[in-house]
Amino acid sequence: MRWWFKQQLHIQIIICILIGIGLGLLLGSRSIVLKPAGELFIRFLKMLIVPLTLFTLISGITKMGDLRSLRSVGGMTVLYYLGTSLFAAVIGTAVALVIKPGRGAAGLLETAAEGEAVQFDAVENIVSWVPENPVQAMAEANMLQIIIFSVIVGIALLALGKRAESISKLVGEGAALFIRVTEYVMALAPYGILALIAVLVGNLGTEMLAEVGRLILSDTLAVLIILVAVYPALLMILAGRSPVRFYRNAAPAMLVAASTTSSSATLPVSMRLAGNSMGIPDNIYGFTLPLGTTVNMDGMAAALGVIAVFAAHLYGMPITLPLLVQFVFLGLLLSVGTAGIKGAGIIMSSVLLKTLNLPLTLVPILAAVWPVIDIAHTTCNVTGDLNGTAIVASRLGLMNDSVFDGKNP
Repeated sequence: MRWWFKQQLHIQIIICILIGIGLGLLLGSRSIVLKPAGELFIRFLKMLIVPLTLFTLISGITKMGDLRSLRSVGGMTVLYYLGTSLFAAVIGTAVALVIKPGRGAAGLLETAAEGEAVQFDAVENIVSWVPENPVQAMAEANMLQIIIFSVIVGIALLALGKRAESISKLVGEGAALFIRVTEYVMALAPYGILALIAVLVGNLGTEMLAEVGRLILSDTLAVLIILVAVYPALLMILAGRSPVRFYRNAAPAMLVAASTTSSSATLPVSMRLAGNSMGIPDNIYGFTLPLGTTVNMDGMAAALGVIAVFAAHLYGMPITLPLLVQFVFLGLLLSVGTAGIKGAGIIMSSVLLKTLNLPLTLVPILAAVWPVIDIAHTTCNVTGDLNGTAIVASRLGLMNDSVFDGKNP
């Protein structure tokens, strides 16, 4: 038991997924006896969705600083981070629309009645995003309305500055509180996921495997497009820098990100590289990199776009233009609001499904593949932070060219 509790969470989850698969194959339909344990974990996730989203999203926005400081370095940095996250969400959604993960397994999971019955009207649908009553939106867990409300409150707090400092502090403490509660819930994740996987495998067989493979392919391809095409293009166009040299300088941080799957754990390495290998002054990377670790999650944005399409196919939800707009919008905002903790992707995926009025029966499948796809996500997130920092420093004329080009003694 000591050995077990010393293992990192993702190791525990992987082991429990393998055990769950084995139990599902062994027990078959009898694995249904494990369903209550899985449902209990799902209920804990649902309990967290509203307060975690509200506090972490508002807190994430307030951490951008005040509106005045954002006009120079902050404004350029935030514009880059939000722009690349939007690009990532669009790319993830587009790649999934081409590869169509989930299309071949439609109906294997619980059917989403809401998704089949709703007829989307573009204008009416967008208008409905704005809450008439934020409290009612929270009571009904209308996540899209909660997200809109959170963004408005976050911007207002930035505008008020010191006059709302106590409220901003309270929101930050609320975010810290629910992140800690999330850590407690995620400690139960291996066992809840074990039960859910066993029930899925025992009752669904192997029909889902091909579609899960398409999900992984879509997600990985979307991240590769960002790394190989989007970042280099932005670096050359906006900063006039060599992508080859940039990736050579950034390689150590990318390797740490891939091995730890933690942007926060990679932050010290990224900051050292920004100064020593890229010639960026500390007053620039000291602002852009910690901010990026909080709000710049391009890998997550791409993943959420892929997952949204995957879920819509699985549950038979018609993909319309307004729904695609929601996919991209949610990919952007939920990635900004993602807490920097282990298991955050599973939580945000739950928020995404809830926002789209879809069941959470897809969560164990996502949890099963997350350790695999999160390697690419974290690498993309860290690379995006460094890329944005290099662009901002170059455009402000603060980059030491000799250091960046490796010519310093």
